[in-house]
Amino acid sequence: MVIQRITIYKANIPLKAPFKIALGTTESARNIFVSVETDEGVKGWGEASPFSPVVSETQDTCVAIGADIAKVLIGHDPLDVRGCMRQVERRFPLSPTIRSAFDMALYDILGQVANLPLYALLGGGYRELVTDCTVGIDEPTAMAVSAKEIQKRGFPVVKIKLGTTVEEDLERLKAVREALGPNFPIRVDANQGWGRVEALRALRAMARFRIEFCEQPVAAWDLASMQMIRRHSSIPIMADEALFNLRDALRLIQTEACDYFNIKLAKSGGITEALRIISLAESVNIPCMIGCMTETRLGLTAAAHLAVAFPIIRFVDLDGADMHSVDPVMGGLQYSGKGEIVVSDKPGLGVDVNEDFLGHLERLEIC
Repeated sequence: MVIQRITIYKANIPLKAPFKIALGTTESARNIFVSVETDEGVKGWGEASPFSPVVSETQDTCVAIGADIAKVLIGHDPLDVRGCMRQVERRFPLSPTIRSAFDMALYDILGQVANLPLYALLGGGYRELVTDCTVGIDEPTAMAVSAKEIQKRGFPVVKIKLGTTVEEDLERLKAVREALGPNFPIRVDANQGWGRVEALRALRAMARFRIEFCEQPVAAWDLASMQMIRRHSSIPIMADEALFNLRDALRLIQTEACDYFNIKLAKSGGITEALRIISLAESVNIPCMIGCMTETRLGLTAAAHLAVAFPIIRFVDLDGADMHSVDPVMGGLQYSGKGEIVVSDKPGLGVDVNEDFLGHLERLEIC
């Protein structure tokens, strides 16, 4: 079996409403779908969701580099996932998001050939997942209303975006806590929005609101500040933008800069590198979260299978597709209510993409 054809699609998915975080505002998901086809008729699907303030990739750069990645992979054995991705990473080490789409598609093929769902292929037994749901930055009253709606929909955890001024963020959190009641779980994510002094002041003031954890309070490169904040804050610290690959994970451990890891396939370059991070996290007992950008249910399905397979992934943040106004994906991850996520037992990812939707997309085919 060899890779015979690769097709790269520009998939633009409008959001239900603009989504604002400390790093910028998103109005539509400008994603990439990748299909990898073999000479034996097996097709694997992958998705890239670039967010340039984090990964320095855009939809256009993903297409351009994706075309070169495709040329590297054509003619190779798709079942040699690690071998294929080793070659791709050597040539494109700074393009993790588009690499993740190809990595995902290869694992989809591997699962189909093995006749196993991805979580079983990775050595895991089935377990239920529950995701949080996220509220973007807005005025305090509007964020409180959004959080209350999420609670009414049955989600068991609300995550709120912060990272502006300490005073404004405290007002936002206060309004959300009052809307949800004293015991409802809340997570916060500053997306690098604070400096060292502001972060410590904010987290100390937020302790009374019973916060589960705070993601990336300061700049991703500032591990010294993360270490200091972690030592002086009662709220656990989760590394997000500071964690792309295994090397980052090692540095975070060595500097004692965080309590938790947030693994995203768009940052890790795909499942192959995510497995290395997970193995390290298991060895030192650092609980992980599986997170997302603004993927459709295609990309989220791969992330969910990974979470199912590894109990060290204790937290799930896979609400990206809930923000979309269009759903072109068939099969795959399903939201079953009350934040529950269900993945199927179909081989591989168990996904396909609506042909009518694909028919309107700009594409590039490499044979």
